[in-house]
Amino acid sequence: MRFLIIGIVIAVIFWVISIVDCAVQPETRHRGVGKKAWIAIVVLLPVIGGALWFAVGRTTIGARRAPIAPDDNPEFLSSIGSTYDQNERIRRIEEELARLDAEETAADSNKPAPKPEPERPADGDDSAPRGGATGATN
Repeated sequence: MRFLIIGIVIAVIFWVISIVDCAVQPETRHRGVGKKAWIAIVVLLPVIGGALWFAVGRTTIGARRAPIAPDDNPEFLSSIGSTYDQNERIRRIEEELARLDAEETAADSNKPAPKPEPERPADGDDSAPRGGATGATN
């Protein structure tokens, strides 16, 4: 009789823990059916529902989702339009920069040419005076 009472207490504790765990988990962590359906399964089938919840219905945090094809992925489909908009904006900016560069080049060609600097004698050229005393030798 004592083992029956202990077994019932353990079953009730497991049942309550199963209900609370199922109710607390976010919708994305429920596998198979929805959150409300899992709560109903755990409540209506006390020990068996809890065991099913922990064995089948609950996913782990690190569980990976199956890859989604690009045409089925709403995030990818929504990014297509924004990528086109970004490319269009880049094209317009490049055109504007090319136009500004052309204007700057045209303005530079209208400026007068800079005056050439006077030629300086190269090092080692003895034909030009080096400043200081002329004709003095050491």
